[in-house]
Amino acid sequence: MTYAHGKHAAPTTFLSKYVFSYDHKVIGKQFLWYGIFFLGVGGMMALLIRWTLAFPGEAFPVLGNLLFPHTNGIVPPDTYSMLFTLHGTIMIFFAITPILIGAFGNYCIPLMIGARDMAFPLFNMLSFHIAVISGALLLGSLFTPMGGAAGGWTSYPTLSTLVGSPGAGQTLWCLSIFVLGVSSTMGAVNYITTVICFRAPGMGYFDMPLTIWGLWLTAILNAIFLPVLGAGVILLTFDRVFGTTFFLAGAAATSGSGDPILFQHVFWIFGHPEVYILILPAWGMVSDFLSFFARKPAFGAKATALSMTTITILSTLVYGHHMFTTQMSPLLTQTFMTLTMTISIPSAILFANWLGTLYKGSIRFDSPMLFSMGVVFVFGLGGLTGLYLGTVSTDLYLHDTYFVVGHFHYTMAASVLLGGYAGTYFWFPKMFGRMMDETLAKIHFWITMIGLNGVFMGMMVVGFAGMHRRLYNPFVYEFLEKLIPINKFITYSALLMGVGQLPFVWNFVYSLYKGKKAPANPWEVGTLEWTIPSPPIHYNFEEIPTVRCGPHEFGNPKLTNGRDFQYQTEELVE
Repeated sequence: MTYAHGKHAAPTTFLSKYVFSYDHKVIGKQFLWYGIFFLGVGGMMALLIRWTLAFPGEAFPVLGNLLFPHTNGIVPPDTYSMLFTLHGTIMIFFAITPILIGAFGNYCIPLMIGARDMAFPLFNMLSFHIAVISGALLLGSLFTPMGGAAGGWTSYPTLSTLVGSPGAGQTLWCLSIFVLGVSSTMGAVNYITTVICFRAPGMGYFDMPLTIWGLWLTAILNAIFLPVLGAGVILLTFDRVFGTTFFLAGAAATSGSGDPILFQHVFWIFGHPEVYILILPAWGMVSDFLSFFARKPAFGAKATALSMTTITILSTLVYGHHMFTTQMSPLLTQTFMTLTMTISIPSAILFANWLGTLYKGSIRFDSPMLFSMGVVFVFGLGGLTGLYLGTVSTDLYLHDTYFVVGHFHYTMAASVLLGGYAGTYFWFPKMFGRMMDETLAKIHFWITMIGLNGVFMGMMVVGFAGMHRRLYNPFVYEFLEKLIPINKFITYSALLMGVGQLPFVWNFVYSLYKGKKAPANPWEVGTLEWTIPSPPIHYNFEEIPTVRCGPHEFGNPKLTNGRDFQYQTEELVE
C-alpha cells in the first residue's frame, strides 16, 4: 500500500531553511556541496601521488614548498603513504557516496516516485550532519602529531595496528568510517522505506524509473553490509585503544584468538558489495538517460531492472576473489571464481540493453547523453579487465599491481564520476531553475575522457608489466626503470584531467547565478519530476500524481499532442 505526506509549511528562518532543513531537496543539495568539496580534496591528493611516481625526488610545482616546506617541496615517503590512503578513502566514502547516493538519492527519489518528502525527514537531516562530523574527523586526523592514516584505504592489519600505524590518525580514520556508516545506514533505511511505501498511486515497481531502481538496490546493500564494516573498524579501534587482539598477527598461535586475515574477510564482505553500492545509482541513471536522449523506449527495461537485482544478490557472494593470494583453500577459490564469472552474465545483459537502447535511436548529444555514453565505454573496459582478476591463475600474477588499480578506477572511479556528471548536468535545471552552458559542458566531457583514459589505461599497462602499487619510488628496481616514460604519460594525463575540471567548476558556479532560465521540461522527458515547476515548491506536488504509464514512453505514432513522449501521468496511447 502506498501513501504520501501531507502539505506542510515552508521553514522561515535561515537555519531551518538551509542548515537544519528537513526538506529532502535541501539535504540533497547539502550532500552535493559536501561531495564536490571532497572530490576536490581527493583529486588534489591524486595529483600529488602521480607527480611523485613520475618525478621521484622532484619538488611538486607551485604548491610543493607550501605543503612540504621541510623537504623543499618534495613529497616525503610517509606523507606519500598517507596520501594514497586518504585519496582512496575520500573518493569512495566522502566524494562518490555523497554525490551519487546522498545528493541524487535525496533529491530525486521523492520527486521521481511522486512523494512530498522522505519517509523519515528527521533521520534524513541527521544523516547529513552525522556525515559532516565524519568528514571533520577524517580531516582532523591530518593535524595529529604523526599525520593521517597511512595503511591503505583498506587499512589491513598489521599496517593499521599500533605496530604499523602508531599515531592517532589511524584511530580517527576508524572512527570516521564508523560514523559515516551510521549516517549511510540511516539514509539507506529512509530510501528503502520511501520507495516501498510512498510511490504515487498506479506506480508499480516496474513503472519506476531505472534511476530509482539503482538507488533503491544500493540502499538495500548499504543497510545489510555497512554494519559489517562498522563492526570491523570498531574491533580494529579496540585493538588500537584497548589492547584487544582481534587482528593481532600471531595471536591465534599463542592465545587461540586473533588473525589479521579476519579483517580482510570482514572488510571484503562489505567491500565487494560496496563496488555495486557505488555503481548501481550510475547504472540506473545511465539506463534512463540513454532512453531519454535516444528518444526511444529503454530496451529491455524490465530485464535491466531484474539484471541489476540479480547483480545485487550475486555481489554478496563473490568477495573472496579479493583474497586469492591469502592461501585460501583451493575449493573456496574455485567457488568464488565461479560466482565471479556468473555475475558477468547479468552485467552483460545490462550492457547489451544499453546498446539496444542506442540502436537506431534519434540521438541528441546533449551533455548528460555524452557522459552517459562515456559510462558505457569505460564500464565496458572495466568489466572486461575484471575477468582477469576474478580468475585465480591470472589474479596470482596481477594481484596488487597497478593493473588492479587501473581496473577498479575504470569500474568505480571513471564510471561513477562520469555518471555523477551526467546526473549533475541533467538535474541542475530542476535543482536550481537554470541551465548549465552546453559548450563548456562538452569541453569538460572531452578533456575528461581523454585524460581519464590516459590515466587508467596507462595504469593497466604498467601493472601488466609488473609494477606494484603503493611503492614510493618503484624505479629503484632495475626492471621497472623502463616504465618511467609511461608513468610520466599517466601523470601528464592526470594533469590534463585535472585541468579539464575547471570548465565544470566555472560552469557550475556561473550558472547558479547567471545561467539561462530553465524551461519547464528542458530535456523533454516524461518522468514525474518534470511535471512540476523548477525548482519545485516546498512540498513538491500540489496534488499527488496518479501514474498511468512507464517512464520511457517515446515515439508512439499515435501521439497527437505535438510531443514525441508521454508524461507518466498521461494515459498510455495504444
